[in-house]
Amino acid sequence: MSDSRVRWGVLGAAKIAVEKVIPAMQGGAHTAVVAMASRDGQKARAMATRLGIPKAHGSYEALIADPDVDAIYNPLPNHLHLPWTKAAAEAGKHVLCEKPIGLNAAESRELLAIRDRTGVTIQEAFMVWTHPQWQRVVELCRSGAIGEVRGYSGVFSYYSDDASNIRNVAEWGGGGLMDIGCYLIITSRMAFGAEPTRVMGTLERDPVSGVDILTSMILDYPKGQAIGLCSTRVVPYQRVQILGTRKRLEVEIPFNAPNDRPCRVWMDDGGDLSGGHIETLSCETCDQYRIQGDELSKAILTRTPPPYPLEMSVRNMEIIDAVFRSAQSGRWEAV
Repeated sequence: MSDSRVRWGVLGAAKIAVEKVIPAMQGGAHTAVVAMASRDGQKARAMATRLGIPKAHGSYEALIADPDVDAIYNPLPNHLHLPWTKAAAEAGKHVLCEKPIGLNAAESRELLAIRDRTGVTIQEAFMVWTHPQWQRVVELCRSGAIGEVRGYSGVFSYYSDDASNIRNVAEWGGGGLMDIGCYLIITSRMAFGAEPTRVMGTLERDPVSGVDILTSMILDYPKGQAIGLCSTRVVPYQRVQILGTRKRLEVEIPFNAPNDRPCRVWMDDGGDLSGGHIETLSCETCDQYRIQGDELSKAILTRTPPPYPLEMSVRNMEIIDAVFRSAQSGRWEAV
């Protein structure tokens, strides 16, 4: 590890890693992607050559043991997040792990104990945490610019019925709530600046795979409510509305923010229902994965807390667990 860059190794060749995260981190100011691994050595070498990564390993164990790697990016399937994040942390490597950080809250708490014992940094890869559009939204919610935040509504969906897709394999932690519903939960917490005390959830499961394909939830906050719907079997769409006592915010592309044009947030006082009072707030063009990698790497280099601590991720998993419990019990469930 140099004074300015953290040397990253990547576990596997997941689509998000190959298409989004690795190219972004290769252009970061504080990130250097120096190695990647696959359980197929030939595949690892071919992918490393394609992406311009200097070193390839034929096993995850070899990557974690590499003395030239300071930190590990873990984009493996959900059920492999805990074991390989644990293995990396035990080897003294810092970890950026894709969401969800585990299959349930109990798994995420295991990582808290490991982090505290080993002293490494572990962060869940919620790129929305550091994206300028969400930092602007949080600022507007906290400053009183829209009045008191009272409501949140969000939708996140796509269509995938491919049985071989890891998101459609129940034993691997598949399903809409774990894959995309988690974003609705984390951003509602960001908007309210508080934690829900109870939740109500309902879901529809695929009759063959058993994963949830349509999930709705209500999160009851001390001073407001959030509603969210996520689905893996409807038209692709995403949008977030935040309702204050004076104005509302609408986030145009809240999660898969583009890296080739500015993001837009609309603010409206409701004085003209046809939209005549809408104010457009543009955020600069940026790559949210590059920002994520740089912000975490800066924290590692300066030995300061990461942008968002692991405790935030544990709480998100506790809320997800409560939504699943509510869908089964048919009642409000405490978080």
